[in-house]
Amino acid sequence: MSEEQKQSVFGIEKVYVKDLSLEIPNAPQIFLEQGSPAINVEVHTKAEQLGEGVYEAVLTVTVTSKLEADKTVFLVEVSQAGIFRIQDVPQEDIEPLLGIACPNILYPYVREVVSDTVVRAGFPPVVLQPMNFEGIYQQQKQMQAAEQPATTH
Repeated sequence: MSEEQKQSVFGIEKVYVKDLSLEIPNAPQIFLEQGSPAINVEVHTKAEQLGEGVYEAVLTVTVTSKLEADKTVFLVEVSQAGIFRIQDVPQEDIEPLLGIACPNILYPYVREVVSDTVVRAGFPPVVLQPMNFEGIYQQQKQMQAAEQPATTH
């Protein structure tokens, strides 16, 4: 087959929870507290090549709930991972696939794990809002570009 005839492949091989952590440092007293806790969400993505045309993408979401500024209600951290087959895709398209498409695929799984874990911990469910992974990816690229000149001096 010539290069033009090769069909690009982007497929999901496996989706799994790589790491899950729940902390309720102030239990059981925290269940007696009144008030509306503040929720903070942090998102990180990373990817690595496992073999020829096989990549692992990991989406890590940390949800912290606090009453006032210093009293942690709970902290949930989920690393949702996927093994993806990416073959016969131009090299310049692989990084955006890993940074945008893969997190978009993994995010609904993370949302479910976070909500389920928080409910099982005895709290009302946390429903994570939709995320713009393309915007996050572009922001990361801009930050990397801004850091490049500083490191080459």
